[in-house]
Amino acid sequence: MDMILYKTPKENIKLDTYKLLSFDKIPSTQDYAHDLILHGEASNKTIIKALAQSAGRGRYRRTWVSHHGNLYTSFIYKIEERDPKLSYAVAVAIAETLISFGLTPQIKWPNDVLINGKKISGVLIEYAQSFVIVGIGINIKTCPTVKEYKTTKINNFVKDIDINDVLSVLIKEIDRWRNLDFAFVRERWMNLAAGLNKTIQYHGKPAELIGLNEDGALVLRNGSRYVLTYGDEISM
Repeated sequence: MDMILYKTPKENIKLDTYKLLSFDKIPSTQDYAHDLILHGEASNKTIIKALAQSAGRGRYRRTWVSHHGNLYTSFIYKIEERDPKLSYAVAVAIAETLISFGLTPQIKWPNDVLINGKKISGVLIEYAQSFVIVGIGINIKTCPTVKEYKTTKINNFVKDIDINDVLSVLIKEIDRWRNLDFAFVRERWMNLAAGLNKTIQYHGKPAELIGLNEDGALVLRNGSRYVLTYGDEISM
């Protein structure tokens, strides 16, 4: 394990210092973060990075295939209360990171990031004690074969991308979007949203995807009836 202090690049954000714990391979960066918190060893702005995971996981404990060559990371932040809007800021930050490398991403509710309709990144946000853990996986050199959806990777579009370069930009973008008013995050999320103003499936029934409201709820329309949802999955 390597441990370094990692400073975000200077731009229009405050220069923040992160502690980076870097591994070649561990079971799960997310589980490692939980262990740090459980044993009282966690600190604000800690990043756990692995080049591969043997037990990576996504939402609902779904398996996240984690071969070498991609970015697998978990950010630990000290918080005072849960923030239901955090997932939007993180998704936008990932999308902006990919844009900086010349890609054209879209965000699929709630926080998957797609390229040409194929998943390139996913997010898992979990809370533990007075911390939030933001787990992020970005396909750079490899992408798994998954039955439920199609996947892709950065190297399909841009060659010779370094994992540390991706992480450096990602840190900068997360710092930026976490600290902006939600109105800006909401506007950018909707600019990047996949399926906006189109028919999707919600609980097996068709509905039109309208966007987000000011509280971070997804707004759907079924005929003349509007539906607000905060965590349910939709399909496109």
